[in-house]
Amino acid sequence: MMAPIDNFFRAAALWPDRTAVEIAHIDHIEAISYAKLADMVRAVAAGLQSIDPHPQSRVGICAYNHFEHLLGWLGCFAAGKIWVPLNPRNGRDELDRIINVTAPSVIIFDADCAEKFATRTAHLISAKGEHQRANSHIYDLVDNFKGAAPTRHPAHLDHLQAIKFTSGSTGMPKGVMQSYRVFNACIASMIVSFEFDANDRHLIVAPMTHGANTLIMPIFAVGGAQLFTHNSRPAGIINAIETLRATTVYVPPTLLYMMMAEDHLDDADLSSLRHLIIGGAAMRPDMVAAAMPRFNHALETCFGQTEVPQIAVCMRSSEWQDPQNHASTGRATVLTQIGIIDGAGQFLGPGEMGEIVLAGDLVMAGYYKMPDKTAETIIDGWLHTGDIGYIDLRGYVFIKDRIRDVVVTGGFNVYPSDVEAVLGRHPAVLECVVFGVDDAKWGEAVHAAVELHNGATASADDIISFVKQHLDSVKAPKMVHITDDLPRSAVGKILRRAAKDLFR
Repeated sequence: MMAPIDNFFRAAALWPDRTAVEIAHIDHIEAISYAKLADMVRAVAAGLQSIDPHPQSRVGICAYNHFEHLLGWLGCFAAGKIWVPLNPRNGRDELDRIINVTAPSVIIFDADCAEKFATRTAHLISAKGEHQRANSHIYDLVDNFKGAAPTRHPAHLDHLQAIKFTSGSTGMPKGVMQSYRVFNACIASMIVSFEFDANDRHLIVAPMTHGANTLIMPIFAVGGAQLFTHNSRPAGIINAIETLRATTVYVPPTLLYMMMAEDHLDDADLSSLRHLIIGGAAMRPDMVAAAMPRFNHALETCFGQTEVPQIAVCMRSSEWQDPQNHASTGRATVLTQIGIIDGAGQFLGPGEMGEIVLAGDLVMAGYYKMPDKTAETIIDGWLHTGDIGYIDLRGYVFIKDRIRDVVVTGGFNVYPSDVEAVLGRHPAVLECVVFGVDDAKWGEAVHAAVELHNGATASADDIISFVKQHLDSVKAPKMVHITDDLPRSAVGKILRRAAKDLFR
């Protein structure tokens, strides 16, 4: 069986002298070849197996983006372990819950993440920095098991490669079981969809615990390089693209908007960019048009969920140049089926609005220790996404909103994304979120919360009037809340329900 990690080892055998990783330190750039990295990965994997020889045991990783995180991640896969990502931006209660549920026998962690979780049973390996809680350091494994090879245990495509927890924006976070089959389908779909090749240089800036990790193995598979920068602020990312000649970057829309606000953006040489992939949330159509020429016409997007990772739907830059596609996330990828169903579970035709459902090898094995939730979500092989949208005659997918986020006001359905698209065109508005608030007259009233550009001024009435000029007045917000800081998740996504709770 072809395991996901075999994509990396195959590349190392084919191109041992090619650069696998570049690390931008403050004063120099460090390059690591495929051969050297493969030797280090085997040593770490052998070390992990010496700590816990059981295949399919769990390894948690609580770390920020850096080379040692990548080394531990690859070592986990090579050891036949199940990866449990522990995003250090999450709260301690949530991380402790994940650890208690999955019971990892090993946790790899950064020294400055040591107080973000509690465990009495796991073997603790420090990745970046030293800490007294650590039982060992990742470079101890590299040194002590140099030249060793991990045991290759019999495996099946339905064995687990990862248990990833949802963000919890729709309730209690659930552990999504991703199998070898899911990982292999994601790798193949990425390569086919984005046409990655050996010239691709992937700058890792979004958290490796989330979307950015899905690009690592596809780019390794074709002989490309992973790039790390010491400065992941918006200005630092722009500089890193220019100095490291990055071809590929994955960012959420929020981070892209911050990059667009940097004064020196238009002076930077971004001609190396081929894939500036937007994921994790929908991007406003007006921002697609504004960003495309400023980022070498390299903007692309993809859609998925933790349950169907990342690449169920894809939009290439050549397609996203077309204004009629600015509100779309693309078309279904090679190993994915997509459909639209109504409330009775009947499939709908082109242009008809309903719930988006997905099928294929990208679909998760289920929720960890939650069979009832699994049965509610996967019905007859189709995963119910909870997203409302439609597919046009050309096969392009248009996602409107989460089912529970639709605002029903005065008997009319208002999709927050429609209102946000207009709000975002107001010259003073940087970011926005729309939600419904209980109202005695309307049932629900449309409210909006907005952040303004630095130095910009606008009143709530001005913004409401602007929306009414472009939309039916029923869809215009009854109230606009102007704030300096919209609530965001650990990965920077604006939290609609948290905004609703905060401002209602």
